[in-house]
This record gives sequence, C-alpha cells and structure tokens, in this order.
Amino acid sequence: MRLLVVEDNQSLVANLFDYFEARGHVLDAAPDGPTGYHLASTQAYDAVVLDWMLPRLDGREVLRRLREAGHDMPVLMLTARDELPDKIAGFRAGADDYLTKPFQLPELEVRIEALVARARGRGRGRVLEVADLRYDLTTLDVTRAGRSLHLYPACRKLLEVLMRASPAAVTRERLEQALWGDDPPDGDMLRSHVYELRRSIDGAWPVKLLHTLPRIGYRLGEAAGDDDAG
Repeated sequence: MRLLVVEDNQSLVANLFDYFEARGHVLDAAPDGPTGYHLASTQAYDAVVLDWMLPRLDGREVLRRLREAGHDMPVLMLTARDELPDKIAGFRAGADDYLTKPFQLPELEVRIEALVARARGRGRGRVLEVADLRYDLTTLDVTRAGRSLHLYPACRKLLEVLMRASPAAVTRERLEQALWGDDPPDGDMLRSHVYELRRSIDGAWPVKLLHTLPRIGYRLGEAAGDDDAG
C-alpha cells in the first residue's frame, strides 16, 4: 500500500514508518494541514492516516476540503479526541474510520487494510469519460481514442477536476485549490500545468477538448468556447 500520514508528532510518525515500511508499504508524511491537503490532493494514495489537531489547518477541515474537491480515498482519523461528539464530527466530515490514541499498531494496520480492500472493490469501473478521452481512476490510466497518454500527477489532478465538472466551466481558483490548497505558489504555475495538460490530451488530435474561458477558467468538452492560448 502507499499511505500518507498527516501527523505533527514526529516520534509517532517515525514509529509508523518503521512498522509499515518493514511490511513492504510505502509512506509519505506531512507535518501540518496544508501540506497534508496538498499531498493528498495531488498524489495517489491507497489511504490517508489523518490527525485531528494539526498546525495551520486542523484535520477535520483538511478532510472536509478533500471531500468537497471530490477526493474519495479512504481516510482514517487517528486522534486523541475520544469523545462521542468528536467521533461523530469526524465521520460527518468524511472519515471512513476513526481510531483513538493510544492505539496498537497491528489494529491500525488491519483497519487500513480493510479500508483499502473496500475502496478497491468500489473502485472497479470508476472511469471518467468526456468524448473519446477516458480516465480510469483506479489504475490512473488516461487514454484518448484508445491511445495511452502519460500525464504528470498535477495534470492528472487537473484532468480529474475538469472531467468531473464537464461540460461546466471550472474557475482558476478551484483548480488552484485542488493543486495547492490555500498556499498556491508565486507566479502563474497553473497556466504552466494547463499548458502541459493541453499538450498531452489535445496535441495530436484535430478536435480540441480543453478550452480556456478568459477571466473565468477552463472547461473540458467537444464544443469550443471563446478560447485563448492560455
């Protein structure tokens, strides 16, 4: 499994890495909420282990934003908040499971394995399609007219948001939120990623699918809008 651990207790993070990596799993870590959101929304993980009390942005808010942006990876909240109202709030924010500290590592492992197994079962056939463009969310394969396309993770994330919204427009602000959360980089990095995405999905085909709407954002679909070169 590939797991993301969003936790500011570095001793706990080290224990999780030692335990799970010894069993062949791959882990990434984020020490605060914005970093956790950025990684979870731009990388592909089998599951996310999410603390509640995080610097800069708490775990429940991270989870709420992930769900609102359409990210459906399994999320297990791992927190010292053990009161029933806290658990209810965590599940209502979108948690798939909730484990309180202190805990036993084998229990955490089997809970994550169960979440991942269920998600993989749900994931069969999860495919987005716009015209002849196809994105399999389970395998991360992107094809157009049957031809396999290579996309960088940031481009895949933009494509997912645009395909889910198609044929509606998606604002620049929403796309920036999907890539970077509340901390977009300086400069117009979004324009660069859109350029790469357009080159990948439209470059070899006469019918263009990715359209720029000046002063609004972008949309994906067969009917051309008032495109510019951005």
